[in-house]
Amino acid sequence: MDIRGESMSRECVRKLQTATREKLRKFNYLRGREVQPGEFWDVVAVTAGDRDQREAYELQIRGKVERKELPLGTEYKVFSDPPGPKIGNGGSTLYTLQQLHDMYGKALCRLRVILIHAGGFSQRLPSASALGKIFTAMPLGDPLYQMLELKLAIYVDFPSAMKPGTLVTCADDIELYSTAEDEMVRFDKPGFTALAHPSPLSIGTTHGVFVLDSHEISTCSEMENISCLCFLHKPSIDKMRGSGAVFKKQSGCFSLSDTEFVYTDSTYYVDFDTTKSLLNLLKELGTLHCEIDAYGDFLQALGPKARIDYTNNTANVTKEEKGLVEIRQKIFHLLKGTPLNVILLNNSKFYHIGTTSEYLFHLTEDVAMRSELGLLSSVFSVHTDENSGGSSGSCVMHSVLDPSCCVGVGSVVEYSRLGAGVSVGKGSIVSNCWISPGLSVPDGVFIHSLCVNHQERTCFVTVVFGINDNLKHSVEAPVCIEKLKLFGCSLGQCLSHWEMANEALRFSGDMSSCSLWNACLFPVCADQQSSFSMSLKLLQAAMDGSTFTLPRDTKLMSMQECLQLKNLQETLKFRMALYDNITQQRLKS
Repeated sequence: MDIRGESMSRECVRKLQTATREKLRKFNYLRGREVQPGEFWDVVAVTAGDRDQREAYELQIRGKVERKELPLGTEYKVFSDPPGPKIGNGGSTLYTLQQLHDMYGKALCRLRVILIHAGGFSQRLPSASALGKIFTAMPLGDPLYQMLELKLAIYVDFPSAMKPGTLVTCADDIELYSTAEDEMVRFDKPGFTALAHPSPLSIGTTHGVFVLDSHEISTCSEMENISCLCFLHKPSIDKMRGSGAVFKKQSGCFSLSDTEFVYTDSTYYVDFDTTKSLLNLLKELGTLHCEIDAYGDFLQALGPKARIDYTNNTANVTKEEKGLVEIRQKIFHLLKGTPLNVILLNNSKFYHIGTTSEYLFHLTEDVAMRSELGLLSSVFSVHTDENSGGSSGSCVMHSVLDPSCCVGVGSVVEYSRLGAGVSVGKGSIVSNCWISPGLSVPDGVFIHSLCVNHQERTCFVTVVFGINDNLKHSVEAPVCIEKLKLFGCSLGQCLSHWEMANEALRFSGDMSSCSLWNACLFPVCADQQSSFSMSLKLLQAAMDGSTFTLPRDTKLMSMQECLQLKNLQETLKFRMALYDNITQQRLKS
């Protein structure tokens, strides 16, 4: 990069930092205050996968409102998907809009709604499975931010520049952007309006890509409004090129590292009239029996160059359900002709925080994101300097650590209590744990304690996986468990270290799909500390090749079972005890 390019890049970073800090400042001002009409969202709607998840979300949001961690005077609503087959975030969007319509009636035409998709089991970041990924801790703010607060802070300018309608977004991504002083992101056009970010072509293959008229675009301004010709969902690089979606970087413009780029999707707005079209669409579709994508299935129907061909392409569908193509065709015909406006955010960043690796990287190593958001190394914790915010290191949140504890580089400790002399290795996640004095957590592991109801008693299970273990990967039968990898070893090898026969391993739920997610590997214990110690012994035996035999008649559970039997009240009680402890310590000091 030449000197001019470096200077431009530094200026882009400075603008992004300044814009982001200003949004955080504005949101911090609103926390715990009664908001004025038009100052904030009228309704914050969060989607949940089922009734249990909805109750868990409602419980946590209620606590946040009571503790004044959110703006007051806004309606916070949680909507669960109906029982039955999975309906995807597109189905959740339709059902949520229907429930909002049932709830508010004609008043809905005056409301500004943010709809955050937060359903699902979070199998790639299991620390968020029990309480939800929208409640994932982030190392900033006082009180501590979770993803919910961060999403609301990043979008804090939107409600005042938005006509009544709905902004649709997901719980596990963050979009940072800056605009010129005289510019503002406005959602005031009919139809759909989507945010677009310049991204490398490789990112385009796993996201949505906008096809735009290149004659209308100047990538040298921070923000541009443009109408979109059509939308591609997870296209190949050849498809992007063939559709005219690829742009070449112009010298002296914003800091795009690649010479070629595409504009990818994140969040979009639907005006109220189009909301009515979506409600009609739900009537037309009737009861949903398959997954609909809020991006691929809705946005691909939009724009003057949209073609019906995509409805037959099921390459990106995890499980092809009967009737999916027919439903897509109905969506296409009902939405065809609806405008798709795009706001190009040329100085923007899109961060995804949906996996253990991403979570660790962004919170401990990612210099860019840490500086843009002002992330700290220790927040709302007892043990370390809360204002230390080096470019890398470890991250401790909402935890109480004895001063003699040691947390390795690249590790995250959240919602935990660590006794004297406890050490945590490098690149590990310790979540919701109570660790007895002197114990050591190895490098590269994920360890998380859950409270469960077992035989009418409150018990604890600590699940432990390798950071890179694939919990979704499944085999067809228990006899194939050698193909499942735990801590980098075959599951069969781990069982031999625990002196368990392969045939003795139980899988919960559907036996036609055996995975680390539903393998009953983790001991049920009477208290949180012994639960941690017992699972740690299993982990150490598997990693160093020694043997460890569980006490006779030990009940074993899978991660899947733990979620079905979870006791959220006890989990939140543990966190509140930490909260009180930390608050008292801070008052003393």
